[in-house]
This record gives sequence, structure tokens and C-alpha cells, in this order.
Amino acid sequence: MKRILIPTFLAGGLLAAGLAGTTTSASAAGDVDSDTLAKDYAAVQKVLDFWSKSNYAALKQATAYNYDHVAEGTGVVMTGGYSADGKPGTVAPIGQEKKSPVKSQNVNLPKTIGKVFFLDGKGQPRWCSATSIQSQFRNLVATAGHCVYDEAANSGTLGYWVFVPMYYQGKAPAGIYVGKTAFTHYDYANYEDSDRDYAFVTVYNGLKFVDGKVVQVNGDDYDKFVGDKWVEAKQISEKEYLDGVSKYGPNGPYKKLIGDTNVESVNPPKATFTDEEIVSKGGYAQGKDGVTVLGVEVTKAEYDRAAEATTAWKNGEKCKPSFCDNDGVRVPISKEESDRLLKDKASGKFLGFLEVEKDKNGNEIAWYKTQYWVVKWVKATAPVKYVVEQYFVRDGGLVDVGRLGDNVGGQGFAYNQPTGKYVRVFGYPYEAHPDGNKPYTGVTPKWCYGKTSQKNVKVAAYKVEEQVALKCAMTGGANGGPWLSNYNNGKRLGYVNGVTSLFLDTDNNKRIDAISSPYFDGEAAGVYKAAAASWSGNILPTTK
Repeated sequence: MKRILIPTFLAGGLLAAGLAGTTTSASAAGDVDSDTLAKDYAAVQKVLDFWSKSNYAALKQATAYNYDHVAEGTGVVMTGGYSADGKPGTVAPIGQEKKSPVKSQNVNLPKTIGKVFFLDGKGQPRWCSATSIQSQFRNLVATAGHCVYDEAANSGTLGYWVFVPMYYQGKAPAGIYVGKTAFTHYDYANYEDSDRDYAFVTVYNGLKFVDGKVVQVNGDDYDKFVGDKWVEAKQISEKEYLDGVSKYGPNGPYKKLIGDTNVESVNPPKATFTDEEIVSKGGYAQGKDGVTVLGVEVTKAEYDRAAEATTAWKNGEKCKPSFCDNDGVRVPISKEESDRLLKDKASGKFLGFLEVEKDKNGNEIAWYKTQYWVVKWVKATAPVKYVVEQYFVRDGGLVDVGRLGDNVGGQGFAYNQPTGKYVRVFGYPYEAHPDGNKPYTGVTPKWCYGKTSQKNVKVAAYKVEEQVALKCAMTGGANGGPWLSNYNNGKRLGYVNGVTSLFLDTDNNKRIDAISSPYFDGEAAGVYKAAAASWSGNILPTTK
């Protein structure tokens, strides 16, 4: 049993100058750390709105998350043995399947397993594997600590955390369970000690959206609505658009949509305009009727062939310096701009000259460009359409589908157990092996079976000194999945005695050949028991 030692502080600093090197381990009560995920219905609404909109698009777009938990080759050391910190203990599972219709190589997949979804530190939707586990209020999920706490950003818990048992291709047959409170070991939450890389999360009762009739609503009600909703655009006249903007303002539902602009060459206008009119307005009448005059860059040879500029501003004649800045002028530039323009010249994007001035030793000391332009008249047109946005919702709304454990059951819990025993590990592997080979899709759960290692796994890079290993080729996405001892294939239940933490390449051949889990000792049991006694319940507002 490993303990991280922390110094004891009082208001005036260390306990005493003579005890400056003295440390003390955290008390048993201090082993448990907890953090609120979604504190109230308003928070739950935001979470559900994110995951459910556009027919659960975010669930389907989420990718596997393991924060680079892959240890390779010589970084993995197997040594010593495990020492329990107390007597072995178990908590019995709940739920039992009467039928076993789903099989994978004669192994009945547990209904308790699924995916936890969340936003990582960059706001990207991600997933890990997890399982429902027995608790007093039948409301608890077991997963890896790094699937709850954001190690990458070192910024507390991951956002918008939900558990979807029996997840399959964007479907949530047993509902979505929003996380309420996350429990983990103090050393993991505060020091990222991967020997404590486990977490137990209480969840509110499951929620589902029930379809109802389609109702048109105003914009404010649309924004507040959580559930199936969409916007339709109805085409209107310009007068209706102007009347609508006058009534609702520029941010209202009345919109002017401008399509892709088409630019074509045209003959110069018949009317003659002075230099001041064109130059001062940055183009003829700021594009009156869509027509404007441009300075178009050409090669020096083309420029030399062009006619001299006149007051008529004719197509193809040389541009006037008053309109085209630095026309034919040698302009000093930076080396960075010179390098960039050199690439543009190679691709035909820059047509001018580039020059480099060197000192007597051949060192570059100054850089210049020279460009040339001719006049071109063009007309820009773009299709315009006026619409009014209409807002629709399906008014069925949310319904409470009950407690997690009542719906899918809950695995038991075991701690201080001997190693070298058989376990069955489940998860949703997805990521490629280090060599690029990608045998998994992440769509359906997979499993591994075997005896756990009787030697400690040590990986210094992840602060691991005493994890348990199992031969297994599952990859990222399976992290957080349960290690079940005494798994009953008929009941689909066993005892959670670990969760997948690291993926190991023990022979350094760029293929995952083992996975590891924290050893579940009495301290893990303390975290579990604190979580298992925490209530959550229904989060929907009650009506009379």
C-alpha cells in the first residue's frame, strides 16, 4: 500500500522549525475527494441540451479519450508484490438477467456497461468506458479517475459529464444519466497519482425525451427549450423583411441572405469621373450599381505594353499612382515578407520583382519589391434572398426513467483481494496501436479474460508504483472499463475489482499487449463507500 506524504502546515507555516522535514500521511477521512458535476436542474438542462440536440449528434461525434495513457517498452517495470491494507471485502451486485439474448463468443455482455461522455479541456466531446455499480441509492458509476478529472488541462473535473449504459451508435436505450458528484482518492484529485486512477460518480435518475406534437414557438422559448428543436427559413419579400427589421430589430428573426458573389469584367461607364471621385471613394462611387474600378497586378512586360493613364480611366491602361499605391516603385520590405513573396512568385500569385542587397561579404542586408498595375472595370453581383426564421419544438419533453441500478443493475465491489486470480474486463476499445494498426471501431464492447499479475506494475512517467496488469490487446476507449472478478455469465454480474487505467506495450513492439488497473485496497473501498452512500434522485422539477 502506497501513501503520498504531505507536510503539515499551520497558519504560521510549518509546525515547528525543528520539524521542517517531518511529514504525515492523510487521515482515512481525508482520502476521499469529491467534486460537484451538475449541481441543479439548470446545469442538467445545459448538459442534456448539448448532448441531445440534432438527434444526439455530439454523442456520435465524440472520440475516445485516454490522455496518452500508453506506456511502452522499458518504461514498464514488473517487480515486488501487492500487500493489502486490511481484510478482503465485497459488496454484492444487484439485478439479474432472466434471458441472455446478446452473446459475443459465448460471453454475455453485462447490461451495466456503457460509455461516459464529457468535454475535454479543449471543449471536444470525448468518451471513456464505465459500468453501473451497486450502491445504497442505485445511482453509481465506476470508471477511471482520468475519465472524470482533466489531467491535460489540470483544471478540475471534465465538463458535461453523462453516463449512457448499453450505448450503441448514438442510442441511449436506458436513458442518459447526468453526473451529480464525482468521488475519487485525494491523492489522485490533487497529485494525479495514477495508483489511485479510479472514480465513482453519482448520477441523477435517467432521463429520456418523449416525442410529442410539433409546436411553433418564439425565439426566447426556443432558446430555453431542451429537447428536439429546429429552425426553418420561410422566404419573404423585401418589404416584409424591412417591416420585420423595423419591428424586431437587426437581431430578430428577419434575415437578409446574400449568396456567393460573382465578379465579371465590364466596359467602363459612359459617364466620365474625375480622379478625385474615383480615388477618394476607393473605387467608382463605391461600386455604384455593382460596378467598380480595380487596380490589377500584372507583369512588367504587360505593364510596358499598356497605354498611359488618361482621365477616362479606361480598361487595361496603366494605373495611376494616386489609386495604385507604389506603382512601379522599389519598396523596402522585411526578409520575412521577401521569403513569403518568393513562394508566391513561384506559384504565380506575385507578379512583381524581388531584389536582395548584399554587403561586401555576401550577407543579405536589405530586401525590396516592385509591382505594376493596370486598370480594370468589373461588376460584382450577388443573389439576395429575404427570409423569416420560424422556430419549432417537439413538445414531448423530458421524462424520468428511474434509477440507474433499477434499470440495468449494478456490479458488486471487491477490495483487498489476492492477485493472480481470473478477471473479465469489458470496454469500448477504439484507438490504434502505437504502430498504427486499428482493429477496433469503438461501436461495440469487447472483453479480455485472464489472471491478473502478481507483481507490481511500475511506470514512473505516470506516477505508477503498484498497479495490476492483465494480458490484453484492447486500446484507448476501453479505459475506465470494469475489471470483474467472479463474473457470472448467466446473471451478467460480478465484482468490480479494478478499472482500466494504462495501456502497456511491455515488449516495445508498438502493439498494446497488456492493460493495468489500480489495486483496489481499503482506501479504494473508502472512496467507494463514501460515493455509495451519496443520494442524487430525480432532477426534474415536480408539478402539482
